[in-house]
This record gives sequence, C-alpha cells and structure tokens, in this order.
Amino acid sequence: MIEKFLVHGVHGVEEALRKAAAAEVMPRFRQLAEGDVVEKSGPHDVVTVADRRAEEQLTADLLALLPGSVVVGEEAVHADPSRYEAIRGAAPVWIVDPVDGTRQFVNGDPGFCMLVALAVDGEVQASWTYAPARDEFAVAIRGKGALLDGKPLVAGVPAPGSDIEVATSHPDFTTDDQKRALSGLRTEGVRPRPCGSAGLEYLAIAKGELDAVAFSWELAWDHAAGLLLVAEAGGADLTLTGEPFRISGGNALPFTAARDAATARRVVDLLAGPA
Repeated sequence: MIEKFLVHGVHGVEEALRKAAAAEVMPRFRQLAEGDVVEKSGPHDVVTVADRRAEEQLTADLLALLPGSVVVGEEAVHADPSRYEAIRGAAPVWIVDPVDGTRQFVNGDPGFCMLVALAVDGEVQASWTYAPARDEFAVAIRGKGALLDGKPLVAGVPAPGSDIEVATSHPDFTTDDQKRALSGLRTEGVRPRPCGSAGLEYLAIAKGELDAVAFSWELAWDHAAGLLLVAEAGGADLTLTGEPFRISGGNALPFTAARDAATARRVVDLLAGPA
C-alpha cells in the first residue's frame, strides 16, 4: 500500500500543502489580528489561528489521500498529548507541523515553513517541506533522493579547513546538561548560532548552505521531515550516543544532522566532551 502511494500519491501531498498555505497561512502572514496569537508553554512557544486551521485542513486532506492512516499534528497533540502515541503504532502516520517557525511567522519574517512526513513502523518514508513565503518546495522519498523545486539536492561536504557553521537549540529549550554539551561547540573551527525554523535549517543542510544542526529536543514534527531530506541529500544524523535519531523517541540528546557523516561525527564528539 505504501509503495503504491509513494509512486502515485506524492503529488497529492504537495497539492494539500499548497492548498492549506493558500487558504489558511499566507492570507494571515503579516495580517494577524489581535487575539490570533496565543502563548502555549511560554513567550517563545506560540500558536496562531493559521497553525490551527492549516493543521485541521491538512489532517482532513491527508487522511483522504491514504485510507487507514492517522495524523500526529503539533496542535492536536497540544490539545490531547495521548495522540502522540500513534507514532509508535502500526498504522501509517502523517507527522504534521502546520507552521514550523511560528515566531518568525508572527514577526512577519518569511523564515517559516510547513512540514509533513509519512512514517511506517517508526521509519520515515517520505517528507515534504514547503516554505510558502519563499516559494520553495522540497520533497524526499526514502531511497529515491531529495528534490527542491524539482531539482536534485546534494548536501556535499564542508570545504577542507573551513569553519563549520552549526545551528543550535535556543537556550530556553535546553537543560543544564544540554547547555554544557552545546558549549562544546564553542571551539576553534566551529561557528555555532541560534537556530530558526528547524525545517528550514534542515533544508539549508540539504542545500549545502549550512553544515550541521545540534538540537536538544525530539518532537517528531520538528525533525521527521528534515532528517529524511538531509539523509536523501547525502547527509547523516547521530545522537549523543552515536546512534541514528529515532522519531519514536528515547534519543540521547543533543543530536546532530550534518552534510556528511564525518561532520556529524565531529559535532557529536564535541557535544560529548573530552573522553
């Protein structure tokens, strides 16, 4: 069933994302009214009416595209955390972040995107990354490569001898131990900086514009789509214990995704600290 969908149904997901963006997201970009933005866990974690309505529309459209599937969406899980368990279930699961980079969206910054991933048995089979304000659309299919606006994505490798640029978690979302781990990146040959939209940081790696990320949280809607995109562009990911990231959770954090395996190993070694 999934194999057939990946041959014939991929464009339906793109259409669903473009439809949700046109109906619910872009009409509100730089047009949010009072009351359209609400804090969730704090000032750095907000939700807008665009997030909620786009997720509702995507949920309906994605379920129609693949009967028997389920949806794990960021806003639905916020309302009912038990929904997250579907990621570990037997049914094909759509993992949806309707607006990744909500802070940027609220601030009128085009650096946000919409993320969808399709996973089966804990393994992401396909992903879609749409940045509507930038008119960029990336698709990755497991074993088939990654495309940006129809052109192949190749992450490449950092230039020999150059500093590597690493986007890192916001300090507000890190524990003391994770802060200590991330401090290992403040060293010669590395240029750490705070991350923006996680989805767009992964896209930047796949495009060869960013060398790596180092993230301290594991919510699947932020990472599932981007990790497959990076992998299919030739990149790699590792957790703090040197294992690949699992969307089902239980990862040793922080973790990294990088343009190539050598860079991923270098970042993890720095996060782990002296032996």
